[in-house]
Amino acid sequence: MSTHLKKTLSPILLWGLGVGYVISGMYFGWNYGLEKGGTYGMGIATIIIAIMYVCFSFSYSELACAIPKAGGGFDYANRAFGKDIGFITGLAQVIEFVFAPPAIAYAIGAYLNLSFPQIDVIYFAIIAYVIFTTLNIIGVKLAATFELLITIIAIGELLLFFGVTIPHFSVENFNHNPSINGWGGVFAAIPFAIWFFLGIEGVANVAEESINPQKDITKGFGSAMLTLIILCALVYVAAIGVGGWEKIVYKADGSLTDSPLPMAMSLVVSQNSTMYRLLIGVGLFGLIASFHGLILAGGRATMELGKVNYAPKFLGKLDKKHLTPANALIVNMILGIIALFTNKTGDIITVAVFGALTLYVISMMSLIKLRKTEPDLKRPFVVPFYPILPIVALVIGIISIIAMSYYNQSLAFWYFGTIALGYLAFKMFYKSK
Repeated sequence: MSTHLKKTLSPILLWGLGVGYVISGMYFGWNYGLEKGGTYGMGIATIIIAIMYVCFSFSYSELACAIPKAGGGFDYANRAFGKDIGFITGLAQVIEFVFAPPAIAYAIGAYLNLSFPQIDVIYFAIIAYVIFTTLNIIGVKLAATFELLITIIAIGELLLFFGVTIPHFSVENFNHNPSINGWGGVFAAIPFAIWFFLGIEGVANVAEESINPQKDITKGFGSAMLTLIILCALVYVAAIGVGGWEKIVYKADGSLTDSPLPMAMSLVVSQNSTMYRLLIGVGLFGLIASFHGLILAGGRATMELGKVNYAPKFLGKLDKKHLTPANALIVNMILGIIALFTNKTGDIITVAVFGALTLYVISMMSLIKLRKTEPDLKRPFVVPFYPILPIVALVIGIISIIAMSYYNQSLAFWYFGTIALGYLAFKMFYKSK
């Protein structure tokens, strides 16, 4: 059976994937950080994390162009540090890509529940999993083309949201109760600031399927990151400015909401208006773009572990007809649906962020190590201002992991315990080819 993925992705499709992986973070999840730090606390956390992602994206582009393989950070760490660190990185990446989609699936259900309150959120979420896992099994070019289309629609909707709400922006609302819990609030808000951008590294996981990875990956990362920073700033200012941060964090019953943009929009237009219904309808495209994109990247991350016997071998096999990682996609879907039943979106996001940060930190260490051990490695793209950018990303990543572990001790115990158990199983059962 073939283990080679088809090369079908162009630069515009890679841009669509890069933005699509992440864009759901503009629609929900980030508002949880406002509960931790208020407008200023979450804002400071977001600026710090945006700096980390800019430095990380440039640095990761060097790795992706030099080693264009579907495993992304797993392949880079494996090459730089060997199989032990490689396995830990690969498992962290899989945790990120397994736990981010159920959080988004739940938000998809929450958006649909606004229009169909008689149907439980979880049913919508499970249906979304089945539909988009099937689409990814059928083929990557179809999946990526669909991703591009819905990403463009989702961007248009965010711009429309900004256009409708910004005339109602009030400095008084934006500055209402702006800083809660001081610097502690900044650190506590970090996982939700990361949610704004989490998933951008998924571009590297389809590097093997790009037509010209050495050029296209660089364009994909750079243009996607610039697009996301602009959208992040527009959404943050407009959503908070119409009524203050509490209005997009808490429902009437005091519980946390997974649909902050509709709540912000309802402050300026009637819930029966065409504009409000358009936001809900088209807003789903933003959630679907990320959900679908992360499923795509997650299937390839899990497949790569199976290909090299770091995970059960059947995960590394491709579907004969479509040459896509069907087994890995199906297993990821099952795990994601199980996570859905915890009904804790904030906790699921935090676990996904733990996985992402582990990937980021080890990837930056891999870049620095490979510069020393393989100076002659062909690097079509070289990160500017080396070693400043990877070191900045590395330091912010480490500080973020420490802060998150302090403010989420039980989840940190669960996450690092899973990594430890996975590593123990790996040492017991791994056999090299």
